[in-house]
Amino acid sequence: MSNFDPTSISRFRFVRRAFDADSGRVELAYAFDDGEEMVETLVIPGAPFALDAARQSAVDAALRLLHLIAGVSYFKAAVPPEIVVDDGALDAETAALLTSIYENGLGEFAYNNGLALRGRIRFPVDESTGTRAMPTVGLEHRALVAIGGGKDSLVSIESLRDAGVAQTVAWIGGSQLIAACAAKTGLPTLNIERRLAPRLFELNREGALNGHIPVTAINSAILVLVALLTGHDQVVFSNEHSASYGSLIPGTGEVNHQWSKGWDFERTFGSYIERRVAPDLRYYSLLRPLSELAVAQRFARISGYDDVFSSCNRNFHLLGEKPSSRWCGHCPKCRFVFLALAPFMPKPRLLGIFGRNLLDESPQIAGFDALLEFRDHKPFECVGEGVESRSAMNALTERAEWREDALVRRFADEVLPHLDGDELDLADQLQPRGEHRLPTALAARLTNT
Repeated sequence: MSNFDPTSISRFRFVRRAFDADSGRVELAYAFDDGEEMVETLVIPGAPFALDAARQSAVDAALRLLHLIAGVSYFKAAVPPEIVVDDGALDAETAALLTSIYENGLGEFAYNNGLALRGRIRFPVDESTGTRAMPTVGLEHRALVAIGGGKDSLVSIESLRDAGVAQTVAWIGGSQLIAACAAKTGLPTLNIERRLAPRLFELNREGALNGHIPVTAINSAILVLVALLTGHDQVVFSNEHSASYGSLIPGTGEVNHQWSKGWDFERTFGSYIERRVAPDLRYYSLLRPLSELAVAQRFARISGYDDVFSSCNRNFHLLGEKPSSRWCGHCPKCRFVFLALAPFMPKPRLLGIFGRNLLDESPQIAGFDALLEFRDHKPFECVGEGVESRSAMNALTERAEWREDALVRRFADEVLPHLDGDELDLADQLQPRGEHRLPTALAARLTNT
């Protein structure tokens, strides 16, 4: 029986945070009203950490930012009207960043729970709080690269390797899939242990509000802290420009499942880190100028990861459970990755990766229609734009090895007549575009390959 009533909660509190340089242990504490603390912990490998004054100042700023961003996991359980930061109100810039992360990053959560968050999330601001220029830290020229076990991060890792950039691949949590993929790179690895407060799981069972959170924003804040402690001057993610495009919901507007993978978050967060944490720490997504299809094209050129990579979210669990298969074959990510790779990869290789042909399974029609945004909206998942799926499917209608498969044949007969031919050009989807934060040399290299 439910015994937690979100409507009875009036305040969400950021209680305290702590970092022990000798053990690498981080504690982030939160509470509702005057209730018990909810304490999240992380353990960062490499301790003990020796920190000079400049490094300590940056670490303190990064730790506070992590505390504030990671709180979204707990705030959402009740979405109370008041937010309290126990050690003092925020400056206006920090409050604006957090408001954007909470409002936009909880967009899907709000939609699914029938909530309106705009104007409801108000971080306490002290207008008299000044800002000061942060000193450079003296970080080494090497990249801390987030690896997720999928094709995108592997494309980034191999692109950085080709460019001669020293790198460490890092991930958060106990996924055995990611660990195997990281090991296959042959590069130095760093695995951060993260444990959510046990009380949060209890609240979820007792009736707390639940749903999608901006995980990439939290992971970004974690890796910024890790980079400062381990001496990396770059934190690199692998989010393409398609991530900025959400699902268009009739009567609601755009809801972006992957908002914290999008350009708005990257631009704002990266600039904040350089101004307010460490001027010599650069945060960027290496794949930002590329579409999902352009990333798939680059992955198809890479060998050696077919037997370890997976983009199936159903096979990734926070507690590190080991799935029986790397691909479930029934979720939006499986469908999209299969479709995105099909134009660029020999059919036998692709079928060998998935163990089946998703485009020749009629029960998959509704799922692929959502990817195509044909009589349905884009799924709440990290998948490419509808125009990318339509371009990829159209390209397959012109390939002898694919055109007789059930879903490709249906696309040609039933979907294609309703589409504008101008949006079916696969070559156009492969062109680099849009703003990015890449270092100049990397940007030139990426866009010319």
